[in-house]
Amino acid sequence: MRGIEAAQTGQQQRNKELLGGVRYLSEKVHSEVLPLTVDIGNQQALHQEQIDALEGLQIAAAATAIRSLASLAEIGELDHLGGGLELIPSLLLTLAISDYERIEYTIEHAHTSVGYYAALAALGFIAEEIVVEGFRRGLDAPGHVSWLPGGTQLNGGRLGVMIPVAVGQALGKRAKRGEGGWVICHCGDAGYISGQALNGFNGAAVHGAPITFVMHRNGIQLSGATEGIMDKDPRPIVAAMGVEVIEIETLHDAAALYETYVEGYKLAQQGRPTLIYPTGTHEQLGDFGERMGIGSEVAAFAAEHGVELSTRIWVPGSLMSYRDVVPMLECLFLVNKLPGGEGHHDGHMKGRDAAQVLSNPMFQKTAAADQALATLRQDEKRQVETRARPAPGSRNLVLPEDVREKVSLPEDGTSESARAGSEAAYAAVAAHFPDDVFVVSCDLDPSTKLAKARGFLAADHQFEMSIEEQAACLITDGLAMSAPGPQLNVVSTFAAFYEGIAREGFDVWRYQRNLTGVNEGLNVAFHVSHVGACTGRDHFSGWGLEWINVGLSYLPYLHRFYGPADARAAFLAVCDMAAHYGGHIIGIPRDSLPILEKQDGSGPLWEAGDAWEPMTAYRTYAGAERAILAFGAPAFLAGEAAEQFEGAVDVHIINGLPLPDAALEELVGRYPKGVVTIEDGLIGAANVGVRGFAGLVAGVAGDLGIPAAHIGITDPTTAPSEGHLETWAHFGITTEALVAAVSGL
Repeated sequence: MRGIEAAQTGQQQRNKELLGGVRYLSEKVHSEVLPLTVDIGNQQALHQEQIDALEGLQIAAAATAIRSLASLAEIGELDHLGGGLELIPSLLLTLAISDYERIEYTIEHAHTSVGYYAALAALGFIAEEIVVEGFRRGLDAPGHVSWLPGGTQLNGGRLGVMIPVAVGQALGKRAKRGEGGWVICHCGDAGYISGQALNGFNGAAVHGAPITFVMHRNGIQLSGATEGIMDKDPRPIVAAMGVEVIEIETLHDAAALYETYVEGYKLAQQGRPTLIYPTGTHEQLGDFGERMGIGSEVAAFAAEHGVELSTRIWVPGSLMSYRDVVPMLECLFLVNKLPGGEGHHDGHMKGRDAAQVLSNPMFQKTAAADQALATLRQDEKRQVETRARPAPGSRNLVLPEDVREKVSLPEDGTSESARAGSEAAYAAVAAHFPDDVFVVSCDLDPSTKLAKARGFLAADHQFEMSIEEQAACLITDGLAMSAPGPQLNVVSTFAAFYEGIAREGFDVWRYQRNLTGVNEGLNVAFHVSHVGACTGRDHFSGWGLEWINVGLSYLPYLHRFYGPADARAAFLAVCDMAAHYGGHIIGIPRDSLPILEKQDGSGPLWEAGDAWEPMTAYRTYAGAERAILAFGAPAFLAGEAAEQFEGAVDVHIINGLPLPDAALEELVGRYPKGVVTIEDGLIGAANVGVRGFAGLVAGVAGDLGIPAAHIGITDPTTAPSEGHLETWAHFGITTEALVAAVSGL
């Protein structure tokens, strides 16, 4: 562990140095930008001056993207230039509509990021040179969409994922902002078919999310034309999920696109999510060239490949590599199966002359566009302030002490599921903060015990997602970004489903950076129920044997990971979780566990008004040189084992992670004759090493030269279908096993 600590210290220093060199990442960034704003609630159509200004901004942004990729080419790199150029026209309209409070946006196909950054630069949110010289070469403009001033908090990663996250953000806006809340989600024609995306469309329809998806249907996939990869019309698929489809010929006509935005906005206020779908046109190749003002360029390209200008073609309603004429024509020819067709999902400027590209007719501004831009630049700047999300651990929903003390909890001397404690806490928080608590469920509330809390919440603060665990988690991630203030956003399901289905909800944290530049857990509580093998008689299908390892995997992004040992500890854990902003995982055992008692028998180990603590001394004796460290449900076994040593063995309960700095080293160091750990989960095996809580303690004990032994599950390949005590006995998680382990130290 000492080597890891040294490496971690070095990494933290490198992180600090990296963040010290950024320009647009901070706790708060004030931007003065071009005042191109459109009040979609009151303006039915764009004014001509707005249309002209948007055209000028489109050309400026596209030119920035071209120069950026030319700069990348100098170091032998490329990017998704084609998709980035295609995104710019509609994204600029979206930016003009967004007010960053009621109306926000995100980008599902986040590989289009060069267009995103270029659009922000065109408006003045970031400097053009940051995009040209820094794209993919620094934190200000990394390779995928990331949060910057004027940008989206929802940083894209894997295709499809942002669809349900954006749905969650939209649902939160409706609940917190009321009338006028709306989210626009730009998406590709690939990610929409992923499972989490389809579940997201379904969630949007079921709960009436105020959201509009703008599909960039260009006919191009990563390895070829869409027709050859996934030849499906998205419209009936998305419509079948309950999202209304609004058709438009092209996304590149700002005036027509705005009309569909107005329709989408009005329907959103009625709780009707929509998808704007560009159908494209069917026309002769020569007519396309004349319409786009590149007749001679089209004629030359067609002649080079032996294609007649009279050839009938389908022109996608969202053109890959828009304005970059030759790649744009290559994409057009590809989707029409014509000679000379090439895909440009990965576009580049290698071996190409940027000045020559920018000299083509589609990069030349009209006099009207020049004048509109000049006027816009002379007008008073739009003032936009972008604030980072609160840091993990910031004050959130703190339940008053008098409220906590009125809660009835199971008494010592009884046995009860830890779910009783978490149920009481969630209900108390929901009753006291009904406007700030959101619950997303997976048809399991009777088992996870969130139903009582939901009884205190309005309909727009609770969302049932049936067995769509992955989408439920992602929607909750979006809820966390719907408003800046304190909230408790909790999603609950069984540990087995998190481990096998819903991990994407956690993984979103890996690429959701705060405005500070730090990737951290969102303000979400992942309620992981039925942890370990403490799950009744369900056999393997209902077990979450990796729950501690899952918590450890995501610990860098968490504020806390909780493993309460009884119902009262679960109550304190939920209260603490609600009180602190940030990402949390809590693991709740299903079966009845003894309510732990104080050592002197004077009452329960924990009272409702107690502050949560990371470690609790359960049994301590003068002169004890050995100890048992218990995590989670088996803690009571540790107390039983200690009694057999007549004061020679202490017991400490670890209530959650991370522990305070040096706390575990100090604790283990007090027991020179050794420590034994016990937990209800996989702790590894001889051929894979030690993991789980056991692995954490093994590293510390090894550094200190203190003997250590570990009780947990090592071979899960065969198991009974019995109660939890019989199952634990099969896996060697018993009082007798603890006694033997301590004696063997």
